[in-house]
Amino acid sequence: MFILSASLAGIVGVFLGLSAWTFLETICALFAPSSRHQRAVRAIEQVAILVPAHNEEAGLTTTLASLIPQLRSQDQLIVVADNCTDSTAEIARRWGAIVLERENLVQRGKGYALDYGLQFLANNPPDVVIVIDADCRVEAGAIASLTQAAIKTKRPTQATYLMTQPAKPTAKHSVSAFAFKVKNLVRPLGLLQLGLPCLLMGTGMAFPWAAIRSVNLASGHLVEDMKLSVDLTIAGYPPIYCPEARVIGTLPQQQSAIQSQRTRWEHGHLQAILVYVPALIRAAVQNRCMDAIVLALELSVPPLSLFVMSWMGVSAIAIAWSIWTGVWAIGISAIVAGICLAGMVLGAWVKFGKEDLPLGELLVIPFYAAQKIPLYFQFLVRPQQAWVRTERDTGLVPEPTVARILEK
Repeated sequence: MFILSASLAGIVGVFLGLSAWTFLETICALFAPSSRHQRAVRAIEQVAILVPAHNEEAGLTTTLASLIPQLRSQDQLIVVADNCTDSTAEIARRWGAIVLERENLVQRGKGYALDYGLQFLANNPPDVVIVIDADCRVEAGAIASLTQAAIKTKRPTQATYLMTQPAKPTAKHSVSAFAFKVKNLVRPLGLLQLGLPCLLMGTGMAFPWAAIRSVNLASGHLVEDMKLSVDLTIAGYPPIYCPEARVIGTLPQQQSAIQSQRTRWEHGHLQAILVYVPALIRAAVQNRCMDAIVLALELSVPPLSLFVMSWMGVSAIAIAWSIWTGVWAIGISAIVAGICLAGMVLGAWVKFGKEDLPLGELLVIPFYAAQKIPLYFQFLVRPQQAWVRTERDTGLVPEPTVARILEK
């Protein structure tokens, strides 16, 4: 009885700690001053934009169209056409980008493509390297804001990376976009208010040259952004959040693409918790590094749907145990964890998600989470190990606009 009670108390304690942590982040984000009106001014820094691309002909035009007006004459735009079998390289050249074509069917993944681009830059390194995925739209002023922040702090800098809904959205798309906003806007904004580092998000990432060369990017990890966050923090370069810069992606329309994307993200996140949280704790102890503790906490927070579903299961067990044993500390702690979790979701929705997610769809989050049980069960029996590219929908910017944008 004692062992069972202590084990359940430990599990409930973890949920209480993580839910209280996300609630604190949300409260800080709610009172954060608006920074969207601020516009950074570029100086004479040399910036290299790295765009890793694997068969991205459908969306590459949109990305390059949003990037090119923000570049200065001293900047470089480099597209790494990684194991491409489509017209990605041809489209990139048409836009005037430097194109590096890489072919290696064994070492596959975004990390290897980025490492290939860095090797190209090594002979004449820029001041700042900015990584942009080939299926994103970069809002005006983002490159200047990221560059200024990276130069000023000498640390990796992360833009706000959000997802818009596809042309024919469903309730699942609305919930997914909201969960993305909680993870990539609300929580990082709260961390910024607290003066703490954040996790990288895979795109809209700016690195001072010394920082990016302090780690090895050549890997095929499912969530290379989380691995990179850990490696940089241990190397002494914890990332910071730059809310002024925004990078926008689009959730896939096709169900098969949605499933593939979710599996890669969530299996990768769960694997990162198991592997990198202990590494961060060791680094925190050895180096007395508070930033490593913060990143360990951030990384330990599971995806929102899994968080909600797991809390429901653990709370049911904790309350039943309290009724049976008459010891209510465990049950009350589970209830408090639920209050914090609900407060985090509701607070984020009121300020940041109300316009995109109707109240009725907000209330179906538990049911939405339950539909993902097979995905999490798959992680237990057969977790995804290899990087798999998500199929893209049609690009948003037609090719005839290339000449007009280049002239501008």
